[in-house]
Amino acid sequence: MDSADPLSQLADIHLPEPIGFWPPAPGWWVLLILFAILCVVFYRRHIATWKQKRICSFALRELDKCVAEFRRASSAADSDMDAAKLNFVNEVNAVLRRVALKHYPQDLPASLGGEHWITFLRHHGDASLLDEPLAHTLSQGRFARHWDVDDDALYRMAHQWITSLYLARIASGKDSAGTPTSIAATEHA
Repeated sequence: MDSADPLSQLADIHLPEPIGFWPPAPGWWVLLILFAILCVVFYRRHIATWKQKRICSFALRELDKCVAEFRRASSAADSDMDAAKLNFVNEVNAVLRRVALKHYPQDLPASLGGEHWITFLRHHGDASLLDEPLAHTLSQGRFARHWDVDDDALYRMAHQWITSLYLARIASGKDSAGTPTSIAATEHA
């Protein structure tokens, strides 16, 4: 009996249970948390960009309304062309001031007038199309009785200035105060 093979009495090899999916290793938890943070950051940036584009399109629609009203008033047979141009200059100036107030409330752009307003426009946006006749028109627009202003040039300048402010905000991801636009861009221009 003792002469029997002792190895034949051993049990067969048992394989361990297969490794399960749950719970994941700590490295996977870290990767999951990093992925969630990245998703939140990209989502907030996307929402901020979308809001800035929406506000920009609203401001440009306001500018387009000014042009449409001017064209309608200037095409009427009994229209006073000087009054139509003066109204157009004042409406474009009002749109520019509202956009400036939205972006730079700390600078109090609504209270600026004359050369201070033109200096503000030149320092805070792309005012490369703001030549001297347009600058004089915008600085003294509401006080004149007659203006020989190129309405297309004024529209292009205002459009470029407004667009440059919003594109700069979208590109930088921050507003004028230095806070992320995903937080600060909730008001309407």
